[in-house]
Amino acid sequence: MCYCRPDTTWERENKDLYSPECVNGWDWAPIVFVRISKAGKCVNPKFASRYYDGFNFGALLYICNEDVQFASCADHTSILPFPLYTPAVMDNAENMFKVFKGEEAIFDRGCADIRTLVEDTICKASQLTSLRIGDFVAVELAPLSRLSERSESETSFKATFCENSIFDFKIIY
Repeated sequence: MCYCRPDTTWERENKDLYSPECVNGWDWAPIVFVRISKAGKCVNPKFASRYYDGFNFGALLYICNEDVQFASCADHTSILPFPLYTPAVMDNAENMFKVFKGEEAIFDRGCADIRTLVEDTICKASQLTSLRIGDFVAVELAPLSRLSERSESETSFKATFCENSIFDFKIIY
């Protein structure tokens, strides 16, 4: 499945997410994303590495119990942290992305096969959409899972990559 999110969903400053009254919970998916550095359409897999200049890991938040089109358009729900890492960092399989809810680890993944996954996604996305310089292409690394519910009142959500903090914020109801 391939879909686009509006610019207003982008969050890169670790601001807390104040959940609207109409939202009773949030699902999430861990992602790897790249910044497009060269415009293209129908990118050939042989040349996909030429179309991005940086990457990082992050998360996409979704409103629980909604269709993906509606659930994915809420402001500040595309967690795309900066700075970006050079693509060469992908080549060390031991570099780890770890996500925590409070102090509990809820996801971890090394960089093995990340480059292949990203480049395959660039090729598939470019079959339907023209890639422009500055766009982001993200790949979900796991199925959606529940992150937070209104009954919790507040959820701490943070992640590290290569032992560096990449995001750290709260979801507040």
